[in-house]
Amino acid sequence: MHSNQYESVIGLEVHIQLLTKSKAYASDPATFGSHPNSNISVITLGHPGTLPKVNKRSIEFAVKLGLACGCNITRENQFARKNYFYADLPKGYQITQDKTPICTGGTIHIKTNSVDKDINITRIHLEEDAGKSMHDQDPYDSLIDLNRAGVPLLEMVSEPEMTSAEEAGAYLTEVRKLVRYLDICDGNLEEGSMRCDANISVRLKGDPNLGTKVEVKNMNSIRNVQRAIDFEIQRQIQMCETGQRIDQETRSFDAVNGSTFTLRSKEKANDYRYFPEPDICPVIVEQSYIEKIRSEMPALPNELHKRFTVDFQLSEYDAGILTENKQIALFFNALSNLTSNYKAAANWINGPVKSWLNENGLEIDSFPLKPAAIAELISLIDAGQLNFSIASQRVFPEMLKTPEVSAIDIATANNWIQANDSNELQGWIEEAIAKYPGKVDEYKAGKTGLIGLFMGEVMKISKGKADPKTSSQLLKEALDKA
Repeated sequence: MHSNQYESVIGLEVHIQLLTKSKAYASDPATFGSHPNSNISVITLGHPGTLPKVNKRSIEFAVKLGLACGCNITRENQFARKNYFYADLPKGYQITQDKTPICTGGTIHIKTNSVDKDINITRIHLEEDAGKSMHDQDPYDSLIDLNRAGVPLLEMVSEPEMTSAEEAGAYLTEVRKLVRYLDICDGNLEEGSMRCDANISVRLKGDPNLGTKVEVKNMNSIRNVQRAIDFEIQRQIQMCETGQRIDQETRSFDAVNGSTFTLRSKEKANDYRYFPEPDICPVIVEQSYIEKIRSEMPALPNELHKRFTVDFQLSEYDAGILTENKQIALFFNALSNLTSNYKAAANWINGPVKSWLNENGLEIDSFPLKPAAIAELISLIDAGQLNFSIASQRVFPEMLKTPEVSAIDIATANNWIQANDSNELQGWIEEAIAKYPGKVDEYKAGKTGLIGLFMGEVMKISKGKADPKTSSQLLKEALDKA
């Protein structure tokens, strides 16, 4: 295949399940994991005589996401019925937005090894989810769970501006990070609370016309979205190279063998017979309401990343790691108000703190120490009272056991305070030099790297209490005179 002659064009549709207590147009619980078909009512099922009512919190969440992405917020929001007939769609139609999506425009900024660019957003609209069909629970029948039917969704549709699986993965990662920072969705692709459909086509480089679009569904992780896109790009290029016609269709992804397969054909555009939802009046979003939400917006990942790199002079890598998780970013932000040694603070969070959290399978919300405790450790190291090794391997574990006891009290009680007394240091240095007389001769003959051997012995003799900086200086002087 001459794959380098082709380019791919990718657009993503991301369905974001909102963290509301009730459903989009009914008071049924929207909780995940309930007994099948228990979170339903006559309103969810669309029984005659029932009337839907818009969930106010879903409007708030939509405005939050729109503001975070720099979108235009639609003032008059009308709702529509999208008609199609699936077994897990109890009303036979879906309440959605057609002509007046609540958010238009805006961007998601992505960075990969090769690109740094904005992906434009076409629209973000409110709608309700369908139920769930399960085909692997019974050997003969498909089972239907309608608990998810009516759960509020935001559908974010991008422009077809991504050109690789890597860019699509970066886009999804940023969207997931954003909805988690805003606390509007948990972003869990495995449980289906965030889902992605990828629209993929290929064309010869330089061709202004788009190729035939294929939609791929049912991918339960960002990695699988990337795998599906990579497979589909190569499949379409191979078809072009062998003169085959690419049909417009919907395909699914098989995560076991990494391939896509046909679900249904889209020879013609779907006729959803949209018409205005007669039971819901237009929802007017006032500017004062938008400004109130804007004033309550949390710090967003891009803002924090900029602060960490520009104000704190941290590396792109450190800032990226710190902003991956909202609670980690906020913990570091609080720590940065208590110390000016921002690099040390980043090292503590990305090192010992995260290691302890990973080992114990916990989130930072369950971390027993407050930012002030980490700031104290940094202060003791900066003052030369502790070195990092003693602080991280001895004092820190004891602090985790007894969070109410300060670092200085723990270090003092265990005789871990670093020695700066030159006489005491001199004694340890002389003992270390005396242990390796032959190595002293080698050092004086030019093998200056042996100073590490002597320094290690000094730390061993002092049980880690020797101040490395002062000890290193005194040790070099002693070896030069030996």
